[in-house]
Amino acid sequence: MVAAASVVVAVGTVTGMLTALGDDEGRAADEARPGTTASPRTHSEPGTPSPAAPTTPSHSAPPSPTATATATRKSPGPRPGKTSEPPPESGPPTTAAATRLYRHPDSQVLDWTRTHPDDPRRDVIASRIAGNPAAVWFADHSPATVTARVRAVTSAGAAQSRVPVLVPYAIPDRDCGGHSEGGAPDLDAYDAWIDRFAAGLGSGEVIVVLEPDSVAQSACLSAGERADRFASLARAGRVMKDADPAARVYYDAGHSGWHAPAEQAGLLRQAGAASADSSDGVFSNVSNFHTTADEVAYDRAVLDALGGPENLGAVIDTSRNGNGAPPDGEWCDPAGRRIGRSPTLNTGMGRIDAYLWVKLPGESDGCKGEPGTFTPSYAYDLAR
Repeated sequence: MVAAASVVVAVGTVTGMLTALGDDEGRAADEARPGTTASPRTHSEPGTPSPAAPTTPSHSAPPSPTATATATRKSPGPRPGKTSEPPPESGPPTTAAATRLYRHPDSQVLDWTRTHPDDPRRDVIASRIAGNPAAVWFADHSPATVTARVRAVTSAGAAQSRVPVLVPYAIPDRDCGGHSEGGAPDLDAYDAWIDRFAAGLGSGEVIVVLEPDSVAQSACLSAGERADRFASLARAGRVMKDADPAARVYYDAGHSGWHAPAEQAGLLRQAGAASADSSDGVFSNVSNFHTTADEVAYDRAVLDALGGPENLGAVIDTSRNGNGAPPDGEWCDPAGRRIGRSPTLNTGMGRIDAYLWVKLPGESDGCKGEPGTFTPSYAYDLAR
């Protein structure tokens, strides 16, 4: 595990975040792919594949010791010009603010609420966690089925006139070989998987949180490996935006307790995040606990340093940041945390496009339950 990372722990075949409809072998093979060429390679790829990643991850994040917080595409929500900071984190969120975000009907928390109608914790968990939209993760390298699985989510969102949030999470050398090791066997396979992922996007509005930790946690790679990864990430954004011009793609900015904004912006620029052809901005705080105010300030500083089109924005994971990060730096199911702001596309904050629940609250980092599994006691502590 890299100490500064926003560590993503991938587990079990149907655990972790909202499921992406499984990996049924009976589904049709993927269909036509976008025609974008392969990303350039600066060196030969290793010949040994990583272990196949499971379908649904969970992830958490230790803080960095070096904390520093300071186009023309359609936006998913207004970007007011004001620069005021958000008010302090408030109490338990409601679903009223989740306007137009899609809630997938299959998740561990929904399964638990359906099967435990008499549990005294059920109503709190159902209303404050299960009732909110959350991201749908695609964390396994399964080229034969990924198009159909992505299409199932995007078409369901389109049918409800709501916006799905999708998380492709299959980059090779994922998590630097830590708890969430896995992903595609090499970058050529990853590029092909991204083609198939993009083929399922359809033509509606969708938010793509592209590969958590892939940029901020890249120091474990050699210079050549890092350049190749960043070329594949830039290509991934282009492929998705070519396949669906209404798709909005956000790149990994880590979080406010990790790299300095200028340092992170330099990495993001290499990965294509400053280009309107591949990017709509950055995401931060995935599975972490830093306050919304800290993330807003940090993301704006990253965007200022990044350059690129003025309409680049940021999305922030607010799923568990209601009480901020623990002072002792604990990252594994730390006590005293609370759910944060409701997912919404209407933040009222300049350059902040959305507050999202990327990590589903109640899915353990591995201390209060098995990694990636829904733990009702943990969910209740977060939600009450």
